[in-house]
Order: sequence, then structure tokens, then C-alpha cells
Amino acid sequence: MNTYTNRHNMPYVPTDTADIYPDTDGQPMAASDLHLEILIRLLQALRAYFSEMPEVYVSGDILTYYIEGNPRAVCAPDVLVAFGIGQKQRHTYKVWEEGKVPDFVMEFSSKTTYQNDLTDKMTLYAGLGIPNYLLYDAEALYLPSPLMGFQLVKGVYVPIPPGVDGSIHSDILGLDFHIRERRLEVYDPVREQWLQTPAETAEARAETAEAEVARLQAELERLKER
Repeated sequence: MNTYTNRHNMPYVPTDTADIYPDTDGQPMAASDLHLEILIRLLQALRAYFSEMPEVYVSGDILTYYIEGNPRAVCAPDVLVAFGIGQKQRHTYKVWEEGKVPDFVMEFSSKTTYQNDLTDKMTLYAGLGIPNYLLYDAEALYLPSPLMGFQLVKGVYVPIPPGVDGSIHSDILGLDFHIRERRLEVYDPVREQWLQTPAETAEARAETAEAEVARLQAELERLKER
């Protein structure tokens, strides 16, 4: 039987796929504080919207590996939505493990990324077969339009015609993306309401409750004066 007297010479084969497919690339999540603020709010609003649909996964800036065995075949969409795979937490998104590519991706374009967003990333996402691809330029300086959308048709991205107010409809999500007061907002045309974060929903409910208390107090005072 062979024994190893020097542990440093022991043969080693990595078994943790995190060694092969790391969950970070060392890059910042967003290009600026403004991008980060808008991105975090959008992710919170989308997660809240899909919270009662346990099969829908929403994430942002997660490393997405699309060729097994090739860790260089990776991208990290600013926003990613995938149907039918569940809401469990993930370190990375591996297409071959999930059994599908995302259904929706969105990029926040900046001075250093917009050209790549309109060329290489568009080609990649179309080649992967991602149905909807949206672009958002928070500074309104770099893209031809601050909000742009593309729908996959026969393997090629076709521009989504904007609404009269410049909004972009995502058919895969069933939601309308708008720019209101230079901020990104999302509208549900079926429920006829704007998406909110959990904090915004709680604040709105508190304001409604306060208004109702004030109304009841005023009514009580009115009855006392009779």
C-alpha cells in the first residue's frame, strides 16, 4: 500500500464545481450609484410581482454559464427572469443544469458598455435563444433611445415598437417598461397597476390606513357636534 509522507505532493482533483464555475468575476454590480439604485429597485419590484408564482426565478448580475465544461462561456445580465425553474437561491446559473436559458434579460447600458450591449451581447443572447432583450440607458446619453426592446423572431432580434409614450412591452413577462421622471418603472396592464417594492407597498398601505383613521375621527367629531 502506498502512503504519502508529504501532503503537498498528494494528487488532487477538484470536486467543487465552484472551482470551475466561480460565482463572481470581481466586477462591480453596476456602473454607478444611480444604476445600482434603479437596478436594486427593479429587482425588488419584479421579485415581489412574481412572489406568488413559485416557478419564476428573478435575479440580477448572476454569472450565467451556457456551455458545460467551458467556464469562459459566461455572461452576467443585469436582470434575468426564467420561468419554470423555481425561486431557490443560486450561486450561478448553469444552462445545462436548469434545462433552459432565461426567458428575459435586461442590460443597463453605460458609456463603457452600450456598444457591447448593442453588438456582441445582442448576438450572444439571440444565439442562446432568449425571447426578450431590453436595454435601459439611465443617463439617456448613449443608446439611440433611453429604453429599447427586442423580441426574438426566427433566431434574430427584431425591435419591439415603442408605445406612444416610449414604453416597451415585454410579451414574455406581460409587463410594460416605462421611463417616468427619468426613472425606470414597470406597469402591469392586466391589473392596471404599477409594480412596487415590498417597502413601497407597505408604505402605501400605512398611508391608506392613516387616511382611514383620520376619516373615522373626523366622522366621530361630526357626530359629537350634533
